[in-house]
Amino acid sequence: MTDMMTSIGISALNAAQAGLLTTGNNIANASTPGYSREQTVQSALPSLGTGNGFIGQGVNVTTVKRIYSSFINTQLQQQQSTSSQLTTYYNQIQQINNIIADPAAGLSPALQNFFSAINGVSNAPASIAARQGLISNAQSLTGTFQTLNQVMTGLATSTNQQITSSVVNINAYAQQIASLNQSILTSSASNTFQQPNSLLDQRNQLISQLSQEINATVLKQPNGSDTVYIGNGQPLVVGNQAMTLNAVPAQSNPAQLDIAYVTPSGTTLRLPTSSIQGGNLGGLMAFQNQSLVPTQSQLGLIATGLGMAINTQQLQGQDLTGALGTPLFHIASPVVIANQSNTGTATVSATITQASALTGSNYTLSYNGSQYTLTRLSDHTVTTSPTMPMNVDGLSLTVSTTPNAGNSYLIEPTINGAQNLNVILTDPTKIAAAIPVQGNASSTNIGTGSLSAPAVIPGLPLNPNLQNTVNLTFTSPTAYTVTSTTLTPPTVTTTLASGVPYTPGGTISYNGWTTTLNGAPQTHDVFTVSANTGASTDGNNAMAMGALQSQNTLLGGTASFAVAYAQLVSQVGTQTSQLQVQSTAQTNLVNQTTQNQQSISGVNLNEEAANLIQFQQAYQAAGKAIQVSNTMFSTVLGMLN
Repeated sequence: MTDMMTSIGISALNAAQAGLLTTGNNIANASTPGYSREQTVQSALPSLGTGNGFIGQGVNVTTVKRIYSSFINTQLQQQQSTSSQLTTYYNQIQQINNIIADPAAGLSPALQNFFSAINGVSNAPASIAARQGLISNAQSLTGTFQTLNQVMTGLATSTNQQITSSVVNINAYAQQIASLNQSILTSSASNTFQQPNSLLDQRNQLISQLSQEINATVLKQPNGSDTVYIGNGQPLVVGNQAMTLNAVPAQSNPAQLDIAYVTPSGTTLRLPTSSIQGGNLGGLMAFQNQSLVPTQSQLGLIATGLGMAINTQQLQGQDLTGALGTPLFHIASPVVIANQSNTGTATVSATITQASALTGSNYTLSYNGSQYTLTRLSDHTVTTSPTMPMNVDGLSLTVSTTPNAGNSYLIEPTINGAQNLNVILTDPTKIAAAIPVQGNASSTNIGTGSLSAPAVIPGLPLNPNLQNTVNLTFTSPTAYTVTSTTLTPPTVTTTLASGVPYTPGGTISYNGWTTTLNGAPQTHDVFTVSANTGASTDGNNAMAMGALQSQNTLLGGTASFAVAYAQLVSQVGTQTSQLQVQSTAQTNLVNQTTQNQQSISGVNLNEEAANLIQFQQAYQAAGKAIQVSNTMFSTVLGMLN
């Protein structure tokens, strides 16, 4: 009986000791990331049947289990992945929003100063100071465009670096998870009925960290290992084997990165960008494709549209020396990138034919052997044609030769628009502030006819006869003859029309100009349109140039330069605000789920302190039971003596 009592006491002592060790381990790991609190599981030893009934033989510590909810843990990992993506995206786009929405550093003040300088020239066309001020403000405007673009170019470089870093982290986590899978299998094999709790916690923590880099799906295997999938179901970890991801230059655009998946056999597969979801990597890829590139292209669209509109008006004017105007700005050409997988030597060229029709979107052009397909990437609108050239959205596309079937090209019409907009006119006398033609009535006229100031018909190239001297000679009060005399000697006079009926207020257009004639001319009255000889006092072309500030010359004739920029600022600002709200909401959700997870798996020091006292008392009681057993045994021995 004393042996049995001693055995019971020893089992109780061992159970209390196991409880103390487990509680102490919980306390020690209270702040360890990913640790799940542990609890001893006890079971009564089989009772011994006696004549007085069944008497217990003590207690056995069956196992030490971790308190863990697989459902909540999986839920938390998914929420952390979404939260990381939103936070990363928000942090990136906020940098764009901060610079383009800055009232001092943004484009709006530079635009206003530029057009104010143009108006200054229109008011004082002979002023060299006003003209120099226009050139200086033009340079300041292009500098602002370039500064904004540099921020985005820097973000593109930074984004690529972060993508590469994220891929390195993913590979490291995959290797560690695979190693832990092996350790867990080894530990489970040596002790089939017990789980290696600390190893399981470490693996869960690594999977949690992996989920913050990329969305990962975990499938638990019967042998205790975890198989981890990413993307469209590509296995990243299988047993003790980890696959590898690489950040490689994109085939469609080497300036950006694709994510390549290396199979166990060594084959490299490029993952579709759309399959990279969740985590920091998903946020970076989404920012690059959905915000950074479109914003840079939209800024380039404004720069390109502005440059082309000003140049067109400049070319339709006359400078201070009497010569026709020359371009004020250098304008970037569209960028065309051949896919790296293309075969053959065919090249695609793109030119901008109409700035107002540009959309700011990029395009892909593909050829299937019989048909060209142009896809607008902003909304996936498709245009097809069996032949070239193609004219779409203000672009003209041509090919050097027919491409091979399967070839494709990325077309970025305005990606470099802001970066490469430069002032190329540095001589202030070359500002074409005047209209190149003027209208006059002969001093010998006897009628009351009056000729309005002629205007150049918009469009380039200009009519080569624009500045020829055109005479309207009335052969009667109701009809006139039109003759044109060349500008430079030897002069040649040509009759353009005769017997033209006169309609008061009617439009008269020849040689690329247009005017109106009113009143009541008389026979032999002459009205002349000729080269402008008063350029120093004429600011009409500069006035027309300044009027471009409020004209809807962009986005299909729906927006002015300032409005287009305001729309860009609003679009980026709205997206930034939405991401901030979504990121904050998702972070709060993660915090709530973390609290739920910690309420189950986290260590409560107050509870563990109470457990310490409980197991201490149990240990002391077990010791007392053993002491009583020894005393009884000694008493029995004394009786035998």
